This record gives sequence, C-alpha cells and structure tokens, in this order.
Amino acid sequence: MGVFTTEIAGLRRGERVALRTERGSEAGDVVEALGEVKEGDAPADGELLRVLAPEDEDRLRRIAQETIPAEMKYCSERIKALELPMKLVDAEHLLGGEKIIFYFVADGRVDFRQLVKDIAREYRTRIELRQIGVRDEARLLSELGHCGQRLCCKCFMKSLEPVTMRMAKSQKATLDPTKISGVCGRLMCCLRYEDRVYSELKGKLPKRGSFVTTAKGSGKVVDCDILAQMVAVKTANANLVRVRACEILSVEGRPPEGDDEEQGGDRGDQRPPEAPGDARREGEAGPGRDGNAPRHGQDRRNGRGRHGRNSRNGGR
Repeated sequence: MGVFTTEIAGLRRGERVALRTERGSEAGDVVEALGEVKEGDAPADGELLRVLAPEDEDRLRRIAQETIPAEMKYCSERIKALELPMKLVDAEHLLGGEKIIFYFVADGRVDFRQLVKDIAREYRTRIELRQIGVRDEARLLSELGHCGQRLCCKCFMKSLEPVTMRMAKSQKATLDPTKISGVCGRLMCCLRYEDRVYSELKGKLPKRGSFVTTAKGSGKVVDCDILAQMVAVKTANANLVRVRACEILSVEGRPPEGDDEEQGGDRGDQRPPEAPGDARREGEAGPGRDGNAPRHGQDRRNGRGRHGRNSRNGGR
C-alpha cells in the first residue's frame, strides 16, 4: 500500500491500475483518491500510469497461472540440484517483467550466488532472492486468522512490530500457546493493538501488594481488573472487598522489591522482542550475469538494498 501521483481524473475505489514503483511496473487497486498533493506532504511512492486494459488483465492471469508456477518449478529444481539448505516459499513476477523475486526461508545464511546465475541465465531478466522469516511467510501464503477475518499482516500492516508475552499478561489473555499464537506460530499481532490503552489504565491502579485505604476499610491489594478499573482488597479481618480506583482514598505503601507478583511473573516469561519484520537478505543479478550473495561477516549496514537490507546487485 502506498501513495501515488497521477494526472488521471475520476478514479474509483477498487479500480485496477498500473503503477510505476522503484521495483518496476506493477499492478494495484485504488483504495482512495486523496486529491491534490500539498506542500509538506510525504513524498509519493511512485506514479499511477493508467487504468489496466483487458490485455493487461489477460497478462496478469497468464503470469499467475502459467509463468509463476513454471518459475517456481525451475527454481525448486535448481535448489535441489545445488543442495542448498533453503525452502522456496513464493515468487513474484512484475507486470512489466523487469524483475522476478523469489522468497525463501532458511535457518541461516545461504550462499545462493550460483542459483541466481542459473535463474538469470534462464529468464534473461533481473533476479532477486529474498530471505524472509516465518511471519512474512504467513503473510505471503495464509489468508484467514483464528478470528475468521483476513490476516492483519495481509490486509493493512506495513511493518511487523514486536509482540511480547507481557502484552498478553497485561490483557489477562490465556497463556495457552495454541490460543494466543497466529498462523505463523508467533504471538498474534492483535495483542499489540490495545497494549497502550492497557498500560495507561494499569498505571492508574495501585500495584498488587500495595496497602490502600478505602471507604470500605484498609487492606492489601490482591487483584486488579484493569478494564473495569477495580481492585480487590483483603482487609485485616480477612474480608475481600472490591472497590473502584476512584474510591481509593490513599495508597499507604508499596510492596518490597520483588513482592509485586504481577511484575515478577513477567520477567522470566517475556519472549525476546522480535525484529520489526523478519530479517531478510536479497541478491540480484542482471540478465546473464553473476549475482553476489552477501559474504559472511559483512556489515549489514553497508548493504545497498532498500530499507537498509543487505543487497548486492549485479548486471545493472
């Protein structure tokens, strides 16, 4: 999804169009007409060239039904012949034919230079191999989530932000991995949507283990209901009373270090943060020339790929 400039008027939502992007000529759908570009607006992602003609639609159908399957088959055969430790996931053939992009997953770094040379020699166009992670694999191949709706990462998410177990615990979601994991096997992205609200509401409540004074008596906070903004207080005579946060007169003390059950439970269980989008490596080759895979130990910051990803181009 992106913003594109055009001189064409009267475009309607859902209309199929041809776009010029930094990758080449691609097909897309109109989501919304934004009007004139104003000074200070973010730069456009490309140019909208034309509304797709019937011959363009026929070409797209041939690419999807014939060209891509043939390219996938050839690439899979070369991977098997070269005995490369990688799994081919998907291929993308641009509308203009300027580039073919192959997506794959692998446990580590793969030297795919010979593979790029073989494919470029066969199809006589620029070839890009992009290593992706399991979250990107699900975005490419899957359709529906546990909720029955289309995957968020496939519909509108541009970047895959980190999701941690702390977010699930703050929302008191079940910690059963089968219920809080998405089709990719990682924590569901939707756990992140309400995390900021939960954090703000949680900050308005006394911590578990604090001693508070209320109109119903004084005692120790033993439980919190973040959304309802209520706390359960155990009084001196062992009675359990529920009061709203606004009914708390004072917080008389904080629990000693390490006594906060809720915080203590988070420390050992939080999943290491994931990168915003799984790590990728790209390799490209021009028609009939060598593509260079990134060398081991190379500083990824020195790659010339888009968005800072490590990419080495050949055959410009």
